[in-house]
Amino acid sequence: MRVIAGSARRLQLISPKGMDTRPTGDKIKETLFNILAPELYDVDFLDLFAGSGGIGIEALSRGAGSCTFIEKDREAIRCIKKNLEMTHFTDRASVYAGDVMNGIYNLTGKYGIVFMDPPYASQYAAQVLNALKILDITDEDTLFIAECGKETDMSFADAAGYDIIRIKEYKNSKHVFMKHRI
Repeated sequence: MRVIAGSARRLQLISPKGMDTRPTGDKIKETLFNILAPELYDVDFLDLFAGSGGIGIEALSRGAGSCTFIEKDREAIRCIKKNLEMTHFTDRASVYAGDVMNGIYNLTGKYGIVFMDPPYASQYAAQVLNALKILDITDEDTLFIAECGKETDMSFADAAGYDIIRIKEYKNSKHVFMKHRI
């Protein structure tokens, strides 16, 4: 796993051993960030279920102003911190070690992009979207992206008050792009 583009381009990132995290592949990550490019400059980026931090670090490398990572796995947190040191992004990042639901309730500020990659078989995406709807850390301009299994039904987003504005499908997964319904 590596940083694809930007100031940390080509730097190799570490990830936890085992199957508890599934880093987003380079081609999928490149496609995602080509879509995000116009939204990314100087944005405050929130990386939920951050794993090794590859998505948030890519955002920082490509010009995001800051990134907050939330992850509960201890080995993954160690990897995030090591990857931030290797890429020299520690001054533009914060890492919350703990459950995503607890973590988002402790955040302040406004996030322009919220990326989440929860375990595919979980209901976390719906829980996070419902919580973010009532918290004061996003606004009508915030872009929400959920990475999920290709067969995941995201119809709950409509009931939660979000409009799906784009879906990008890959072989086994997809990115669902959403905005608050105004």
